[in-house]
Amino acid sequence: MRNIITIIISSILMGFAYNFLLIPHKILSSGLSGIAMMLGIITPFNTGILNFLLNLPLLIIGYRKLGKRFITYTILSVVVISVSLLVIPIRAISNEPILASLFGGVIIGIGVGLIFRASGSSGGFDIIAMLLTKKRDLPLGTIISMMNGIVVLISGFIFSWDAALLTLVSIYASGKTIDLIHTNNIKLTLMIITSKGDDMKDKLLTKLHRGITIINGEGAYTGENRQVLITVITRYQLSEVKHIVQEVDQHAFVNITETKEVIGMFSRG
Repeated sequence: MRNIITIIISSILMGFAYNFLLIPHKILSSGLSGIAMMLGIITPFNTGILNFLLNLPLLIIGYRKLGKRFITYTILSVVVISVSLLVIPIRAISNEPILASLFGGVIIGIGVGLIFRASGSSGGFDIIAMLLTKKRDLPLGTIISMMNGIVVLISGFIFSWDAALLTLVSIYASGKTIDLIHTNNIKLTLMIITSKGDDMKDKLLTKLHRGITIINGEGAYTGENRQVLITVITRYQLSEVKHIVQEVDQHAFVNITETKEVIGMFSRG
């Protein structure tokens, strides 16, 4: 429920940033949302409807590659953003395009970052970026920014190069904010001490593409046998690991430390 509430609030926040800061100045956002905004400006169709239609193909791909829960949260975000764009009036709250571009990008980055931390995405290029970060250890926001170069070029040809530069500022601010909040490139070392080592191992190996080392231990006070599971994950996977640990063994002891560097095989298989 916390994830659902986070996604809904973050998506509505993004809708306000679009209609109050970016669209009035013909500044585009990143990804398919930016393309939907451009089409909404130059055609009579509403941006919210266009945003939903453009995201449909990627939602289908994401359903096959990224899992049901992730894509369910993503569908929720896309629907809420599309409805917000449809309902919220387009009204400029700033007369300075540069301020609108900067703060609009930061607000959208906050929204996208929080949605990622809730195990979802806002759709569009985010789905492609998530697929890439599962294969390569790269900052998520940087990947999204790189893929948005075409949006900047389209903005320059359709509107003006001033609008294109402001779009670039917005996309850059969004990417940096996403990296600060999402921190997918930060590694964490987990030491899980549990009496249900086999069940915990099977569950983690099923959900995570990470190797696990198991050490047999003994409780100093109780004298009972324990298994110590050691693994390294990304910051993005922490919420899912916490859910798995609570599901398998509510009495497990977990020590989480930030890892400065990983040498060797990080991804399993």
